[in-house]
Amino acid sequence: MPQAVRALGYVSVSAESALEPTAGPQARAIEAACAARGWTFVGGVREPEPANGRGLERPGLEHALGRLQRGEANYLVVAELRRLTRSVVELGGLLDRLGRAGVRLLVLDLGIDTGTEGGHLAASALTTVGGWEHERLAERSRKGLAAARASGAAGRPAVSDRPELVKQITTMRASGMTLQAIADALNAEGVPTVRGGTRWRPSSVQAALGYKRRPRGTGPASNPKPPTGEGERWMPEPDTGPPNQGQRGSPVARGKGE
Repeated sequence: MPQAVRALGYVSVSAESALEPTAGPQARAIEAACAARGWTFVGGVREPEPANGRGLERPGLEHALGRLQRGEANYLVVAELRRLTRSVVELGGLLDRLGRAGVRLLVLDLGIDTGTEGGHLAASALTTVGGWEHERLAERSRKGLAAARASGAAGRPAVSDRPELVKQITTMRASGMTLQAIADALNAEGVPTVRGGTRWRPSSVQAALGYKRRPRGTGPASNPKPPTGEGERWMPEPDTGPPNQGQRGSPVARGKGE
């Protein structure tokens, strides 16, 4: 008999954003996704991300991981991968930690569910290129473009010049990820486009894969001090409409305990 799913949500907002209006949509998306799958939502944690946008050493995240390791839930659900991490190195370490605890990860914006074969393959594709490889690839692209500009050579960079990137994108596509999902993942990592740009779009992913551009491409998807400590917890509400996140009298609690 399949194991019953108990899901724990995690939400983070940028350090510059107010917690209440930014965290609410993510939290509601997580609860809705759990309800649609028939999963038991056991609550979640929300907190501001580090000022530099990177790093897994966050009090709220550590609290959530601790609950998962204690067996309180067997799924971690996030609305956006970039709200969990923007580093493939960190993602790989986190997936390993979750795997050892028997916990799966669901990433809503990329449609990745590591509890499925396709989702596990997609997550593996995201972590194939380690951090040092990623930095080397980006730096080589920047140096090549700078040298071309300095010498007056205006030729466009060729896809064949970046085999590691083509392999990564091909693996992502083969795992079932959409063009938009691949673009979002590459943007989250800060990978330069084939032409040296800073923003991936579905059309640029197609170009990297060797597809001809279609007439109609896929478009891009669409200060109070936050609490510290273990992050701000939220709990599921009765089915009386969208949860009122973080307001006085709502089921959000701060600190330890259930």
